[in-house]
Amino acid sequence: MNIDILNKSGQSTGRTIELPESVFGIEPNEHVIYLAVKEYLANQRQGTADSTERGDVHRTTKKFKRQKGTGGARAGSLKNPMYKGGGRAFGPHPRDYTQKLNKKVKVLARKSALSQMAANGKLKVVEDLQFNEPKTKEFASILTNLGLGTTKIVVVAPEFNEVFYKSGRNISNAKIKIASDLNTYEILNCQTLLLTESSIQKITETLS
Repeated sequence: MNIDILNKSGQSTGRTIELPESVFGIEPNEHVIYLAVKEYLANQRQGTADSTERGDVHRTTKKFKRQKGTGGARAGSLKNPMYKGGGRAFGPHPRDYTQKLNKKVKVLARKSALSQMAANGKLKVVEDLQFNEPKTKEFASILTNLGLGTTKIVVVAPEFNEVFYKSGRNISNAKIKIASDLNTYEILNCQTLLLTESSIQKITETLS
């Protein structure tokens, strides 16, 4: 699969780059994508929610009303969840939500997600972007020229570059990712995946 390489002005450079079929052209496996997204979201959970149940509430256990003759049920403790200030019934407690997937399953999920984005025309390639100093305005201008000014996008760089990262980190609709750190959820959770020219080789090497 060949795709045009765009320049900073959003125009075609006249060059194309071949996207490896083994990474960008496979038949997407929907179930594996589901597993990878579920794992990612589960691993974002802190699991620190904790509730005060009946045994944890500091309230009197003195019988506060008589046993009979009230017309209501028997009651002998203000810790009862039915009363204001009582303990919570069956509340949450700290737990670990971590899930794990096999490495090969994760790789297949990322390949499936990339192939799906490419097949749906949601993938663009731009020539390598170089910044001498952090320039958010210049970064935003490039995205506007590419027709991505208000689009939710993920920009993929071949490796970490502090100047590049600082230039784009404050743009609300853009997320900067390194090729080796790209995951299935972030690939699918955007309207356009913007790859820099050099990042394609890095992605291929990571997923090979």
